[in-house]
Amino acid sequence: MIDQTIYSIFKGGSKTYFYSTIFFPKRVKEDVFVLYSFLRKADDYVDSVPQDAEGFFDFKERYYQAIDGTITGDIVVDSFVKLVERKKFETRWVDAFLNSMEMDITKSKYETMKELLVYLYGSSEVVGLLMAKIMDLSEESYENARYLGRSMQYINFIRDIYEDIGLGRTYFPQKDLKSFNIESLDEEYTKKRPEEFKGFIRRQLETYFSWQEKAEEGFSYIPFRYLIPVKTASDLYKWTGSQINKNPFVVYERKVKPSIPNILSKVVINSITAGLG
Repeated sequence: MIDQTIYSIFKGGSKTYFYSTIFFPKRVKEDVFVLYSFLRKADDYVDSVPQDAEGFFDFKERYYQAIDGTITGDIVVDSFVKLVERKKFETRWVDAFLNSMEMDITKSKYETMKELLVYLYGSSEVVGLLMAKIMDLSEESYENARYLGRSMQYINFIRDIYEDIGLGRTYFPQKDLKSFNIESLDEEYTKKRPEEFKGFIRRQLETYFSWQEKAEEGFSYIPFRYLIPVKTASDLYKWTGSQINKNPFVVYERKVKPSIPNILSKVVINSITAGLG
């Protein structure tokens, strides 16, 4: 049985993840709900307006108390720590995640891709690793799992440009911006340089799709009963990328997301094609 608080946090977050996850077998689905609620709650502290740094550090402290054996009374933290222990997560992965969330408090831009990859490891690659552990995948899948987490995060960066600018953040290497003679991703600025902006966004999409391709090479490691929701989420993020590629300025107009009917229809299609395979 999934706790109502955990259920609400997940459902109130990503529709793509939520409606893909409900097609996992019951036990895996419950574990993913616990994982996502922990990740989402940490992220919400640093993404709130105004930013709740104190709330984040209190949350982080509760996690480490729980790891040391204290029952904190925070259902999200306590449930997650039980999951950590049962699935034997590497706690250094969770450390890396919390460190990246803390970077959102102290850091607003990244000069190079190498620098950004440090953030991406903790904020997304370890999520792929944690999911691999939940599904009991072999360690041979771990590199692909990292790429899947990284690619999904990167398309979110592209999709959420307008939102992140409002938070004072730019999640792209400054070297890439400079290579297109762009000094800012503010809408008013980029609309005066439309071709440069379109070129920049399409370059970032190339990066996303290349990482996504490497991620999908690992789908062969995923058992059929788990593959459908994973592939569905992956396909829907590719759909998001294709929509932005058609019109890069759409990122200022709306948050590009598939509708619930589109998500469910993709599940059906993947179920049929996977069964045929």
